Amino acid sequence: MKKLLKYLKNYRRELVLGPFFKLLEAIFELMVPMVMAKIIDRGIAERDTGYILKMSGLIVVLGACGLAFALTCQYLAAKCAYGFGTELREALYRHINSLSYESIDRIGTSSLVNRLTNDTNTVQSGVNMFIRLAVRAPFLIIGAAVMAVTIDVKLSAVMFIAAPLISTVIFLIMRRTVPMYKRTQKLLDRASTLTRESLEGARVIRAFSRQKEEIREFDEAVDQIAESSARVGRISAVLNPVAFMVMDLGIVAILWFGGVRIDSGSLTQGQLTAFTNYMTQILLALVVLANLIVIFTKALASANRVSEVFDLPSEENGSLVPEPTEEEIEFRDVSFAYEGAGDCSVRGLSFSVKKGQMLGFIGGTGSGKSTAAALIPCFYDATEGQVKVRGCDVLDWDREELRRIIGHVPQKAVLFTGTVRENMRWQKQEASDEEIIAALKTAQAWEFVSRFPEGLDHRIAQGGWDLSGGQRQRLAIARALVGGPEILILDDSTSALDYATDLALRKALKADLPETTVVMISQRTTSLKDADLIVVLEDGEAVGQGSHEELIQSCQVYREIYQSQMSEKEGGDNA
Repeated sequence: MKKLLKYLKNYRRELVLGPFFKLLEAIFELMVPMVMAKIIDRGIAERDTGYILKMSGLIVVLGACGLAFALTCQYLAAKCAYGFGTELREALYRHINSLSYESIDRIGTSSLVNRLTNDTNTVQSGVNMFIRLAVRAPFLIIGAAVMAVTIDVKLSAVMFIAAPLISTVIFLIMRRTVPMYKRTQKLLDRASTLTRESLEGARVIRAFSRQKEEIREFDEAVDQIAESSARVGRISAVLNPVAFMVMDLGIVAILWFGGVRIDSGSLTQGQLTAFTNYMTQILLALVVLANLIVIFTKALASANRVSEVFDLPSEENGSLVPEPTEEEIEFRDVSFAYEGAGDCSVRGLSFSVKKGQMLGFIGGTGSGKSTAAALIPCFYDATEGQVKVRGCDVLDWDREELRRIIGHVPQKAVLFTGTVRENMRWQKQEASDEEIIAALKTAQAWEFVSRFPEGLDHRIAQGGWDLSGGQRQRLAIARALVGGPEILILDDSTSALDYATDLALRKALKADLPETTVVMISQRTTSLKDADLIVVLEDGEAVGQGSHEELIQSCQVYREIYQSQMSEKEGGDNA
């Protein structure tokens, strides 16, 4: 929680004045029972109507002032809490965007979303309640106790018996419920993960008719949340009835013993009424304090979860921007293992590619192709060895500049809500329509974009779900081509294209971008036939390197892939 306090620095005035005005309200509240005592003992006892009206007016003034102070505190608390929440969310969002892939993988996307929304809201509510009630409740307890003792020390014994009883009940309930609140937060994370997976994979779920299974799994998750919340609620529900039972019994005792002391002349009726009011104030303040502690406990748990994100190291950034060289990409005995993985995903890779050449990665599923490609733009840092671009280790590069010269097309074509033009300008914001159209033509996407009535102003739905898989892939490739990248990484991003479109794309890349180094990951040997260097991966190791013709002769794994695909193609043609 301490790490988050810096986001309150712009709200120091509200943080001080808010509790101050709440303190004034509490002081005025403590004065009311004494005024009532005077009305009873003097005004009513002596039938002095003028005095009763005068003191009643004082109570109204005290109430009006208390209301004004309370409203002022509420305003200051809201301004401070919501301002703090805004700054916290902005800082958290900025930090998440600065994290490396490794750091994001450590917590998980769904949990990060939960922490950015639910947890920051909980912390914000904690700050709000702290300003509003953290000073008032303890001050009322102490102030009312002092005032009660000044009225009658002996009768105060009843109050000092009832208060610890309620405090014990509060402690026992809190000891059970606080761990449950933490468990509920984790269950919310799981429900958030299931929601995200179901929404992203809605088409797959329907294709396999898995709706009932997914609904059942989600029902189980939310039932666990409901069960956990209900269990906490059942335990917490004991608090108010028990507290009020003890309070009412205490008031009965006060009235009983107070009546005896009134008969003996040691206490007046007004003082007994004031004492009863102070007893009520103390016990109600204890209940409020208990609820405050629950709120603060939730806020503290959420603050710790937010702090965990801030504790994740930001992506390290170098400062070098080397001049272009003939040697474009080089791997020197590179190995990489994901955090927590038992073995390396990539092991001992060594090769080099010159400017304008094409590098191909091929291999079975899970062989490390995408992982190897992700090391070039430094999405992950190599565990061992060096990855070089322009002859310089990528760790020493200015990351923004490194990724500016790299056009990356991921396995899953991700498009964003907006027009085609807006999606095309992600790599180069000032790109002209001519540049965009040229990139679309190279990516074989202009043929369908030109048919849209709005052309480049055609709006794409969220995730591009109003387009076919092949159209999404071609638009994603075109987006990477805008601005003429020095290195183009195609991470199995032509899988949805037919052979003719795939061939046309490769020819266009070679003709339109002769100086661009292409890194192509593909399952098709036909897509890599023209590559200057093909790296064949198996279980993260390079089992073959060379051109298509060389690998056919020297690499059994590549030859088997090629022959199986040729057989499938021939079989498909014969069919």
